[in-house]
Amino acid sequence: MGLLSWFSGESEADKRATEIRTGTVAPSRAERQRCWDARDAYFSCLDANGIFDALKEDKKAAKACGTQSREFEKDCATQWVTYFKKWRVQEIQKKARLKELEAQGAIKMDVNTDFASRK
Repeated sequence: MGLLSWFSGESEADKRATEIRTGTVAPSRAERQRCWDARDAYFSCLDANGIFDALKEDKKAAKACGTQSREFEKDCATQWVTYFKKWRVQEIQKKARLKELEAQGAIKMDVNTDFASRK
């Protein structure tokens, strides 16, 4: 434990977690995995409680999934938390729109965007 950490009462692990949350250091592979696991647990809780948008329904989300939210925010960079919450809403909307289009008879097309030169 460094001298500054000793004076502040903050452990090296707490210091590292703070650095990751603030974006001053890049997370390791294991730290990214811990973030993704916390995100998945949080999103599962939101799903179980019928919460679509955790940003707009923040009070409802905090009440229903407070423990999972704290873990998610503790284990992930702050920018990632916001990004993942927005991504979740967009992903749900995209899937709903695709189902809607399929119900209207739209045909799914696979698109290949390969820009490599062809010989």
